[in-house]
Amino acid sequence: MRTVPAERWEQHYAGGLSFSPLSEEERALIAEHAPVPEGGGRAVEVGCGTGELAAHLAAAGYLVTAVDLAEGALARAGAEYAEAGVRWLRLDVERDDPAPLGGDPFDLVVFRLSLAFVQDRTRVLHALGRRLRTGGTVLVITPLVEHTPAAKRHIALDEDEIAALTSGWASVRRFAVGELAVLVLRGPGAATVAAERALAVTGHAVAGALAVVTDEHGRVLLGWSGRGMWELPGGKLDGAEPLEAAAVRELAEETGLQATGAVVVAVLTDAAQGTPRITAVVRVTGFTGEVTTAEPEKFTRWEWHELHGLGSLGPVFAPAAQALDTVWPGVVPGLPPVSRYPHDTPPPAVPGESPEAVRRRAEMVRAVSDGGWAPSAEVRAALGAVPRHRFVPEAGLAEAYHHDLAVITRRDGHQRATSSVSAVWLQARMLENARLRPGARVLEVGSGGYNAALAAQLAGPTGGVVTVDLDPYVVRRTRRFTAEAGSGAVVAVQGDGALGAPAGLVPRGGFDAILVSYNAWDIAPAWIGQLAEGGHLVVPLEIHGYTRAIAFERRGDALHARDWTYCGFIRDRGALGRDAPEVVLADGELRVRFEDGAVLDVDAVVLEAALRGERFEVRSGVTVAREESFETLQLYLATTVPGFCRLALERRADTGFAAVVPAADAAAVLGSGSLAYLTHVPVGAPSQSVEFVAHAFGEEGAGLAARLAAAVRIWDGHVRGRGYPGLAVHGADTGRTGGHVVSKPASRLVFSWPTAP
Repeated sequence: MRTVPAERWEQHYAGGLSFSPLSEEERALIAEHAPVPEGGGRAVEVGCGTGELAAHLAAAGYLVTAVDLAEGALARAGAEYAEAGVRWLRLDVERDDPAPLGGDPFDLVVFRLSLAFVQDRTRVLHALGRRLRTGGTVLVITPLVEHTPAAKRHIALDEDEIAALTSGWASVRRFAVGELAVLVLRGPGAATVAAERALAVTGHAVAGALAVVTDEHGRVLLGWSGRGMWELPGGKLDGAEPLEAAAVRELAEETGLQATGAVVVAVLTDAAQGTPRITAVVRVTGFTGEVTTAEPEKFTRWEWHELHGLGSLGPVFAPAAQALDTVWPGVVPGLPPVSRYPHDTPPPAVPGESPEAVRRRAEMVRAVSDGGWAPSAEVRAALGAVPRHRFVPEAGLAEAYHHDLAVITRRDGHQRATSSVSAVWLQARMLENARLRPGARVLEVGSGGYNAALAAQLAGPTGGVVTVDLDPYVVRRTRRFTAEAGSGAVVAVQGDGALGAPAGLVPRGGFDAILVSYNAWDIAPAWIGQLAEGGHLVVPLEIHGYTRAIAFERRGDALHARDWTYCGFIRDRGALGRDAPEVVLADGELRVRFEDGAVLDVDAVVLEAALRGERFEVRSGVTVAREESFETLQLYLATTVPGFCRLALERRADTGFAAVVPAADAAAVLGSGSLAYLTHVPVGAPSQSVEFVAHAFGEEGAGLAARLAAAVRIWDGHVRGRGYPGLAVHGADTGRTGGHVVSKPASRLVFSWPTAP
């Protein structure tokens, strides 16, 4: 609901009207609290009217974009300040796709006498705040209700409204300029706080229902209550009233919306001030009507909020925060404990996305297609159909639809990532290699929701996807998000993916494809056993610490590789997972890692002494251009050179002791009290290429360095430019069948590299 319709603004400016001129006190306050950064800055004024403030900011040194929804205002501003150098832009910041604002961050966002006319002002303010450069400022200049006649109430803000829109900011300063209030806001994204309110003393449990309702853009409705916190529509049950009915009734009484569909998602139990509390979370799947402040004594305003902004709203009623986290797990971090009892029947899909989401998804599909990662029309269509942002609701749309960005969705107590939605280009390539067709039965090992939804889209209504994950939280997310987005062909179960799917979910004849979405150190026998003959397994496989997403085809009891992709995922945490053993050297600066095979007998004292002795150097004579991939060299050395290991440098302790290449472990070879590793040095002028060089220490160092350099030369002469080798995977009890063998507990990998004559 607009405070003033757009056509009224056109009439306002067409009639020659404007707003109060910019005062000297305002100019001084802007100069003091929002000075132009050294070297210039970017500013946006929202609701610029006839342009006086925008022109002033431009004269001060800002590069200014002045925004208004009225063409008449912009026409007058452009005519009066034609030489100001301001970019005049027609845009409804509350409803339009913000693409015309561009992608560069702003140093200053200003609302002068305009914020009161924005209905969802908190959402808009936070959205623009997220576009600020670090240290940037939002400046709000507004009339106050206490100084405004009742007939003009709509042009001003009261203290309760100011409290709502300033919640969730790290720094809030307030000044008075005459009868105007000036707010200086910095640090958007302050953490949401789960707040409580006083309960009446009772010997019984408190039972209530909360309505979770979203608009056509997928935004959720929250109200700013008289208690000074954001809350969902809802309240106590009326006698033996059904849970859905209670939520629907409260929604109508508080907001004026009439639900056309509602279903219980879960029931929550916790305690408030020692009183047991039972809360039904009811998902409203459709509604009619317009939002109104129907009970102003309880709620002073209602706003539609972006899901990715729910983690930085300021105070939110604790049951409401828990309800939001029930529908969209992860959107409100750091909540107090609650017991959650999910409803057996998942709710139907609830549509809704913004024009910006549609645009960004189309841009993502184009980027993936242009990169060559989705050559088939079917995979491109799946990427365009599945709304990726709905599987990462805690992320902004730019992050959700970046084609080369993985979104971390779960961390452990040490802040290490344990679950993510992988980069979409990689997911697209793996799906291409899985060769999914309509009717395909698919197993996904390691869940998250989005990849399973893509697979379900490709498999169609006659196919199906089973997705397995070790973490019950990840399974809960997957179930919720696939239900919300309408991916009905996905079944999410908890379990160790190394055991495959539960027996009752394995189709007769096996799965047509198995997709593994974590770094697997070994090939689980269950994956071979549950894969149909001729089916495809796509798995990010670690080989001496180097990960490649390898597409295998099952032929009998063996898997045969047919495609390789350089990649990296979160490591397996299940029964077949493995932490690489390592030996720490040089006061923690260096670590020798044994990613595959048995840990060699290493005397750390002897080896450390060798490292502080003479260094041997052998140049290979092999060069590569700086942008040229040499990914096959890594695997060639790892699978053909005896005594192979990897040398890791701890960057925080780097003293220059070893010339390990930045951001990468070095291929290394270990001998008796000796060590050699591979690095590279720039060659040519300018340094557009690098040459591989072996460094070594210890009595056997010279021989180890020569061995490494010789292996590099063989790679250069017989492997380079010819792609990856043949690879067959057999069970661990299979005897050697030729080639270079890497043995793991559950499998035997047989590599067929070209050999030197």
